[in-house]
Amino acid sequence: MARQTESGLPFQPVYGPADLEGWDPAERLGEPGAYPYTRGVYPSMYTGRPWTMRQYAGFGTAAESNERYKQLIAAGTMGLSVAFDLPTQMGYDSDHPLAHGEVGKVGVAIDSIDDMRVLFGGIPLDEVSTSMTINAPAAVLLLLYQLVAEEQGVPATELTGTIQNDVLKEYIARGTYIYPPAASLRLITDIFGYCREEMPKWNTISISGYHMAEAGATPAQEIAFTLADGIEYVRAAVASGMDVDEFAPRLAFFFVSRTTLLEEVAKFRAARRIWARVMREEFGAKDPRSLMLRFHTQTAGVQLTAQQPEINLVRVAVQGLAAVLGGTQSLHTNSFDEAIALPTQKAARLALRTQQVLAYETDVTATVDPFAGSYVVESLTDDVEAAAVELMRQVEDMGGAVAAIERGFQKGEIERSAYAVQQQIDSGERVVVGVNRFTVDEEEHYDPLRVDPAIGDEQCARLAALRADRDQAAVDAALDAVKAAARGTDNVLHPLRDALRARATVGEVSDALREVWGLYVPADVF
Repeated sequence: MARQTESGLPFQPVYGPADLEGWDPAERLGEPGAYPYTRGVYPSMYTGRPWTMRQYAGFGTAAESNERYKQLIAAGTMGLSVAFDLPTQMGYDSDHPLAHGEVGKVGVAIDSIDDMRVLFGGIPLDEVSTSMTINAPAAVLLLLYQLVAEEQGVPATELTGTIQNDVLKEYIARGTYIYPPAASLRLITDIFGYCREEMPKWNTISISGYHMAEAGATPAQEIAFTLADGIEYVRAAVASGMDVDEFAPRLAFFFVSRTTLLEEVAKFRAARRIWARVMREEFGAKDPRSLMLRFHTQTAGVQLTAQQPEINLVRVAVQGLAAVLGGTQSLHTNSFDEAIALPTQKAARLALRTQQVLAYETDVTATVDPFAGSYVVESLTDDVEAAAVELMRQVEDMGGAVAAIERGFQKGEIERSAYAVQQQIDSGERVVVGVNRFTVDEEEHYDPLRVDPAIGDEQCARLAALRADRDQAAVDAALDAVKAAARGTDNVLHPLRDALRARATVGEVSDALREVWGLYVPADVF
């Protein structure tokens, strides 16, 4: 049987000049830092400085996460990446009945500005870049971050970082949505406008293919559906009256990096080329920064195994190398124990050390785009690009990303791919070391990090104290202003900021928006 790429494309045993016959390097590649950005978004790439090394962390209480952040900074991480627990991601306070048993489990619990102060206590927010993996309530966590920074004396204009803020992929692959698509797009464009005025250095969205890949998307599907979502966001912002070059330079993307190194490098290069073309030809962007697909990468958690977990150290190193060779702007390397539990301190430090070895002990930072001109990588780049463009055309034919989501197109395509991969693993056609080949009779004992279940009670007590201490009349008036803005056309972030400053909780402001905008219920539930 002929071998195929992860995207189901032919993978030839030998590539040569004939595979690039009629191929124009000037058109397909350009120069590094120049259109179509195939070779990277900056002329010098890592020859000037390495990528930003982020480590995704957050668990339990704000105090516990704050301690982990300080450990990571001491170990040499360049940027923080905050994981929030499920109640926070869904806009519920820790004392909500739906939050029971989930408080602090997969990220840090943030209920109010009081928690945010603790989370970033002793961390100078003018010296670190912070990424927050938050989507439906992204505006709320962004504003809390701004308020805490201002208390530190750091003006909002100096803050750097990213909010994920990509709700469309939640409807496709992840599920932590709150509001219907139209309301979600309204909130996202309000964030664009607010940051343009208040936080010009902040990346207002990280359009994410990572979670689609974790759900089973192929590399071609990952970039196709991610870029289709990006087009939808740009259209919504332009329709709201913004000029494309006012907000597009602050758009960012988020992709996975798998162990299939060659196709991953090709995927990243193809994605840059497609996005540059779309922004120039469809939206008429003139600012070169609007054409640049800048992205964060995380190594593939879905490929990590609980069996013989130390093998994951090798997987993560290969995945990290693929991201670097593909030209990522920042990178998170997963810890080897993440298939078992939250990473221990030692495992998190080892994951960061993996990036540091790549940056400082190898020669991959000595030259820009090391694979340029490679017969196999250039051929794969063209193949992945063609497959992704065809999927994007199918999305367009359905009326765009939202219309395709409502028809279940992206979700269905991803589920079929995931099922095919699982069949290959079950049959042994796809080898997973330590799982279906090269197994051991007895696994070594591993003592995982566990979150104290008492954290839920602790957060509930903090909420009770907050509500007893604050000016409730001021909170009620601020929440009424949030509802009024949501019903009208004013930017909702300004009254949201006032409410959070008055110590309204994440759940209360989210409930105010839920009352006006309602909840999204997938059509296929019935």
